[in-house]
Amino acid sequence: MRILIVSDTHKEHGYLKKLLYSIGRIDLLIHLGDSEGYEEELADLAGCPLEIVSGNNDFFSDLEREKELKLGKYKVLITHGHYYYVAMGIEDLKKEAAGRGMDIVMFGHTHRPLLDVSKGLVALNPGSISYPRQEGRKPSYALMEIDAKGEAHFSIGYMEKNS
Repeated sequence: MRILIVSDTHKEHGYLKKLLYSIGRIDLLIHLGDSEGYEEELADLAGCPLEIVSGNNDFFSDLEREKELKLGKYKVLITHGHYYYVAMGIEDLKKEAAGRGMDIVMFGHTHRPLLDVSKGLVALNPGSISYPRQEGRKPSYALMEIDAKGEAHFSIGYMEKNS
């Protein structure tokens, strides 16, 4: 199973379109908020199921602020992260996820990619594919692949900026 994870597209889908064209088949697209009303366009672009939550810029959205998913054998919490003050650190979010018995927590908001594995919990932020803020400011995304044995593998990918 191949799962593409993105966040903070803020109505700008140019890099996402290129990525979806080049990455090949995916089984699920997870969007971690700040789609700003473009949920249907994102679903059409993906060509597969979409799981999406609201972000701090999804002002009039009916999207849920977080969801609990089952991906293979893994319990996954997806959220934008602003309710857990992730810009100040991820300890509150990790504590919440662990308290709920989650294996993985995925969040956005900071526009900075992160893969943190500690105490049996994976915390993943794909960064932003549209408006990156990390050093070098390359558009970023994450890929979760569940292999034939049911084990999850994670990677953070970067795209070259348009010139």
